[in-house]
Amino acid sequence: MSRRPFAIYTVGALCALLLVCGIGLILGQVFRTLMHNRLKKEIVLVEGSRVFESWKRPPPPVFMEYFFFNVTNVDEILKGAKPIVTQVGPYTYREYRYKDNVTMVENGTMVSAYNTKSFVFLLEKSVGDPTVDNITTVNIPAWAAMNKAKISFFRSSMLNMWMNSLRTGLFTTRTVHELLWGYEDSLLVKISTTNREVEKDFGLMIKKNGSNDGEFVFHTGEQNYLDYGRVKTWKGQRQLTFWSTNESNSIAGSDGSAFHPLLNKDERIYIFTPDLCRTIYMDFEKDVVVKGIPAYRFTPPSSVLASKEENPANEGFCVTSNECLGTGVLKVSPCRKGAPVVASFPHFYLGEDKYIDAIGGMSPQREHHQTFLDLNPTTGIIVRANKRAQVNILVGRVVGFPPVSPVTLPLLTQSVEIDDASAMRVQKLLLITKLVSNFPLFIVGLGGIMLMIFIVLLFRAHKQKKEVKRIEFTKPYCAVSLPVFFCLFVLLLCFIILHCLLPEMHHLSNFSKHNKHLMPCY
Repeated sequence: MSRRPFAIYTVGALCALLLVCGIGLILGQVFRTLMHNRLKKEIVLVEGSRVFESWKRPPPPVFMEYFFFNVTNVDEILKGAKPIVTQVGPYTYREYRYKDNVTMVENGTMVSAYNTKSFVFLLEKSVGDPTVDNITTVNIPAWAAMNKAKISFFRSSMLNMWMNSLRTGLFTTRTVHELLWGYEDSLLVKISTTNREVEKDFGLMIKKNGSNDGEFVFHTGEQNYLDYGRVKTWKGQRQLTFWSTNESNSIAGSDGSAFHPLLNKDERIYIFTPDLCRTIYMDFEKDVVVKGIPAYRFTPPSSVLASKEENPANEGFCVTSNECLGTGVLKVSPCRKGAPVVASFPHFYLGEDKYIDAIGGMSPQREHHQTFLDLNPTTGIIVRANKRAQVNILVGRVVGFPPVSPVTLPLLTQSVEIDDASAMRVQKLLLITKLVSNFPLFIVGLGGIMLMIFIVLLFRAHKQKKEVKRIEFTKPYCAVSLPVFFCLFVLLLCFIILHCLLPEMHHLSNFSKHNKHLMPCY
């Protein structure tokens, strides 16, 4: 056999090999499976993994924004008028989160930790100085005391006498700093003389700076990637005790700091949040792109805070059979020492009109008040998040005290947004993942080029044979051999690139770890 036909047959064989291998790899999704298995292996909460250290010490900043509702018509409210409020804010704090006392338990299949949080005020991101700016709002200690004393005529009479002697009103004016981080309340000081369990200080965030929510035990995800970051127990409990049904008391999902890779649009994401004393869930809403990164947007549907009539599963959240609130609000007094605290979305977004209409100054808007979570479906990385919640006080008529029309009065809203410092790193990760997953396409493309060369060579050979021309050996040999060597070189280069890309996947957890802390604000 001459060298010329041998070269043509080599090109043909190489073409067939590349096409068969490339198409086979595509149909078998070999590289895609390889990348997915690598993701499942890398994203685990075990000692020595890259994700573990930064899961404990997440570096990107989280900013907590507080907006207060300033009551503008206190005198009229005490006469039965509709409350009018104006929103003041934001007062922004940088929130630092880290896992403390991290310990591997249950033979290394679980990991326990405490979620410790601290806050630092940022004047440049705020509307004013929290130590100077005053807010007129509901006197929560007074309302909490009234709510407990109303069951006894003697207690309510004694409380009424104390409030009159101390000149304690149903509304109070305090600085933002006092309302958040605490102040000594004269009424609580008086009550503490008869009940040592009552603390003298009150604040919406009192003792939460540098504190934790209790011990969490998490699944590592090593046995099943779907369990990555899933909460097994909180404070040693697998079930809560605040509510009346097992479903309402269930502890499910993650704490908001970790989500498993390879998400799909049909799944429901569960997040256990101690602040709400319950598990909430989010459903897929739409595809979004954040700084060039594809993501799935998950949002809480209206059924999360729906009334028991709209969602019978929520009946367990009724404090008593007579205390079932409507859609859009959740009374969390069982885990707030009996205080009449009600949680909702800002401006009663997704709530019934009766709550919105009862307060002057409410204007719910989806773009400003919706809570959402944007997750990259491949890695589970949080690329954007916005948690928006509102704290309210349930006020009403209490015998022996000034009459006030029943209303759910808002105190403040809080909003959390993540920074975009990790966007470039995430984009690099996704590029690597895409290149490796689509590597068979390079092989098919190379096979296609070889097929074109093979067809051209066959056509030329057939034409030359038909013309019965004697062609010198050197010319076709060179014309055929150069494409062969070129394609072999490109193929070798592709495998070298693949060999270099695979180690880059070791950095996968570096990208995810920079973002896994962003939702514990729930």
